[in-house]
Amino acid sequence: MDTMIKIQKWGDDLGIIFPTVIANGMSLKEGFNVRVQGIGNRIIIEPTKYNLSDMLSEMSENNIHHCIETGAPTGNEIW
Repeated sequence: MDTMIKIQKWGDDLGIIFPTVIANGMSLKEGFNVRVQGIGNRIIIEPTKYNLSDMLSEMSENNIHHCIETGAPTGNEIW
């Protein structure tokens, strides 16, 4: 889809608003990260793709979740 978007000033930065049809078509949601590249006279915006090794590299003793006890099995669970 080809569309014109106006660049707007947001505080000290510049920003663009994606039309809903583009955001929905790319499954973009508020808060998602995107990669922005300036190549020649083009701006390329791509959804960030996570992989397991990148996510695991962000783990530390400060942000790891600890085991939570949920009690004894109450049905046919096998532990």
